[in-house]
Amino acid sequence: MLLEAKHLGREVNSKILLQDINFSVAAGEVIAIIGPSGSGKSSLLRLLNRLDEPTSGTVYFEGKDYRETPPRELRCKIGMVTQRAYLFPGTVAENINFGPNQRGESLEREALEKLLSQVSLAGFADRNVTNLSGGEAQRVSVARTLANKPEILLLDEPTSALDETAKSDVEALLQSIMHERSLTCILVTHDEAQAMRMAQRALILQAGRIVKDGFIKEVLHA
Repeated sequence: MLLEAKHLGREVNSKILLQDINFSVAAGEVIAIIGPSGSGKSSLLRLLNRLDEPTSGTVYFEGKDYRETPPRELRCKIGMVTQRAYLFPGTVAENINFGPNQRGESLEREALEKLLSQVSLAGFADRNVTNLSGGEAQRVSVARTLANKPEILLLDEPTSALDETAKSDVEALLQSIMHERSLTCILVTHDEAQAMRMAQRALILQAGRIVKDGFIKEVLHA
């Protein structure tokens, strides 16, 4: 398995956010995490690349306890796209090069333009991020994450802040990239229809626990 969560939990100020989370993810698999508000969906995603630290259990990535890998290195391999695109001041190119620059690298202009073309932003490299629409900003966020060549892509409600047109476009973009790269993906969404379109498997969370895990059609139609 590419990733395994074993007895994973997080407690903050005596409040249990997640408890005894156990699941595994195979390479190339797309999993949707579904549940009501406050069930722990985003908390779980943040634990998977150590934006937050577990207070119990751990995660194994490629068979190795992920606490043995420096967080910055881990977040390159397990990348995240959040609900809102948090871009740094500057140009699109500077944002996309952030990850490679952290490793002492830089994307060649040709590679940068190719990546922008993949997210339907050809010619946007020198554009200031303050001049982007919501959908364009989210595409830059996706490109910035892909620039790190992640093995797993975490998506936290990636289209919920967008209007319907931009939502449809970004969803189609993500599906295309996932298919083209055979990318392993864990998607948090409140939209069951979106989950059905994008994922093969679903985890249902309630009150910080997994209550169902299985093929998405079976789980959602149960």
